[in-house]
Amino acid sequence: MEFVSGYRDEFLDFAALLFGWFRKFVAERGAVGTSPEGRWRQLEAQIRRLPQDPALWVLHVLPNRSVGISLGQGAEPGPGPGLGAARLLGDEPPLHLRDLSPYVSFVSLEEGEEGEEEEEEEEEEENGEEEGAGTKKVETEENGELAPSSRESPQEATPPGEPEEAKQEAGGGEDGQEDRAEDEPGPERRKGRRSDAAPLHLSCLLLVTDEHGTILGIDLLMEGAQGSTGRGSGAENLAPRAYALLCHSMVCPMGSGDPRKPRQLTVGDAQLHRELENLVPRLGVKLAKTPMRTWGPRPGFTFASLRARTCHVCHRHSFEVKLTPCPQCGAVLYCGEACLRADWKRCPDDVSHRFWCPRLAAFMERAGELATLPFTYTAEVTSETFNKEAFLASRGLTRGYWTQLSMLIPGPGAPRHPRGSTPSLSLLLHGDPYQPFQGDGPALMPPVPPDSPRGLFGSWQDYYTWRGLSLDSPMAVLLTYPLTVYYVITHLVPQSFPELNIQNKQSLKIHVVEAGKEFDLVMVFWELLVLLPHMALELQFVGDGLPPESDQQHFTLQRDGPEVSVRPCSGVSARLSSGTKEKGVRRDLQIKVSARPYHLLQGPKPDLVIGFNSGFGLKDTWLSSLPRLQSLRVPAFFTESSEYGCVMDDQTMAVATGGGTSPPQPNPFRSPFRLRAADNCMPWYCNAFIFHLVYKPSQGSGARPAPGPVTPAPTPTAPPAPARRRRGEKKPGRGSRRRR
Repeated sequence: MEFVSGYRDEFLDFAALLFGWFRKFVAERGAVGTSPEGRWRQLEAQIRRLPQDPALWVLHVLPNRSVGISLGQGAEPGPGPGLGAARLLGDEPPLHLRDLSPYVSFVSLEEGEEGEEEEEEEEEEENGEEEGAGTKKVETEENGELAPSSRESPQEATPPGEPEEAKQEAGGGEDGQEDRAEDEPGPERRKGRRSDAAPLHLSCLLLVTDEHGTILGIDLLMEGAQGSTGRGSGAENLAPRAYALLCHSMVCPMGSGDPRKPRQLTVGDAQLHRELENLVPRLGVKLAKTPMRTWGPRPGFTFASLRARTCHVCHRHSFEVKLTPCPQCGAVLYCGEACLRADWKRCPDDVSHRFWCPRLAAFMERAGELATLPFTYTAEVTSETFNKEAFLASRGLTRGYWTQLSMLIPGPGAPRHPRGSTPSLSLLLHGDPYQPFQGDGPALMPPVPPDSPRGLFGSWQDYYTWRGLSLDSPMAVLLTYPLTVYYVITHLVPQSFPELNIQNKQSLKIHVVEAGKEFDLVMVFWELLVLLPHMALELQFVGDGLPPESDQQHFTLQRDGPEVSVRPCSGVSARLSSGTKEKGVRRDLQIKVSARPYHLLQGPKPDLVIGFNSGFGLKDTWLSSLPRLQSLRVPAFFTESSEYGCVMDDQTMAVATGGGTSPPQPNPFRSPFRLRAADNCMPWYCNAFIFHLVYKPSQGSGARPAPGPVTPAPTPTAPPAPARRRRGEKKPGRGSRRRR
């Protein structure tokens, strides 16, 4: 697939951005560092002419004593293009953090290199460091040992910058790896350590941010670059590097915005502050009188989501080149006409932009429809500049299931559980199934209404009204999964498969295929018992992306009392309180787990198959799983985060089985959060569209398949011309859209 915006871990985009900026910084720092003094004077003069940023800038100094980077087979050593970074920026970048584990891993420099010891030490460091800061970003652990120092203010404990280069260690990378991929299985982690070379030591991280948390620049001091972790030896090398970093951050800010200089700069290290006293004024920047000793993050401080974009062809970031969308479709970003023409003429034809341009233009026309939602925060969360991290932090959504939506890690006191070990069971012992949804403020989910729903809900507003939720509540972001299942059962299956009479069934067996994030949020499906109180439901999560240790787990959630009972066996039974006494018979929600591809699953035939944001073209196992579904011929519904994904799924279904998919329709229970897209401007939302599989008729059946996706607009023959030349092309372009 050409675009992976809705499927790739956001953390990997973040890491690629950090590495891309650092690589450019290293190259330019070397060029300037070896040039005559006149080159430095020109650069300083250029910075003095820059507009002033009213925000305070902060130079963080983050030492690391205990964690090293071990490179696996195929990774190149050194802070340059090695550390497996080519796999972050290449034509086939990884989709999940665990995909980098064969190339990069983290080892303890104090206790040895055993995976188990390393992971325990990381947890201890992280817990120690988190003690004053509520919620932190992905790279906190490295500062844990230096809490009393000025260079470790609560804000510094958050730098998400490190994960980048090989997920540059500093602990953040490691924490991020632990939380987002939730500790890959031991064998995979050890595979990444198969290198005879000694582990690299990232002795110190220099990070430039503004007071709002936007990352503006980063520098890594590897091995002996600083001499040691302390400031005693090698201190003379730190001031020139810090000064070069500040200059580059002003001329080429990583996070967002045009080149600019700060009104005032503060430094998180006393000795470095003294060394910069005579250098910083040369840039026309005021240095704070004292180092950053008592300054801490403001109440709403968070490392802001970075909005840097990339060219779809050459992958260069917006801080390197000016990016503009295709003048005809407005969907794809390019750094210039050369990349646009190269993409236009790609072979085979069906992967070229010439083929996709009119189709993408039609997809772009759905942006307004997808952003039409009833919530009070709709305008903010559907914007292309949506800052998800700031939104979550400002509402105290920094624990429980909310950490699955961002690069934040749980704050102090938040329960942690290894991925796949009966998720959330420890959270259920209090008898409250909604505890994982809780933030730092008041309860987000009101008590269950005493009466069952009298009608069918077809929109978020109808559901929110019945459930007693305010339209300012962000719960739709989590509840999109159970509400999508509810919508399929109550609306789509009766429309497309009326002969099944599914609404009158007393029990349903549902397979959730290629499950991943949905299993990590398993307790959100408890809401199905509230919406469908007359049904006993069995959800079986299937997929080779599930943790192997979860394979064959089975537990039952029951709405018949406040007590919780746990049986020490392969099955777990938890009785939960719904907040009200139930009338009539008891209904259960059974959860089963099968950590294997769907085509290898053995067992009874399900009543319904559902997949979330599936991306058929991204995993080879779909070429076997789709024929398996064809042989079962059960209703199978799938969601996608964009219409582009729906078209690709239809093509994959045709290749795998000779069948197709139904025309996709917007999902009324899609997530309101717009997903970040690095190389395009298309609207991406979790569970945005929904369709079902159309199976190839069996021989001699005489049945006609349901219609597939609408025939796309004709393909243009020439690349889009500059705006002044497009006057003659407007009519054909508009006509094709009307025909579609």
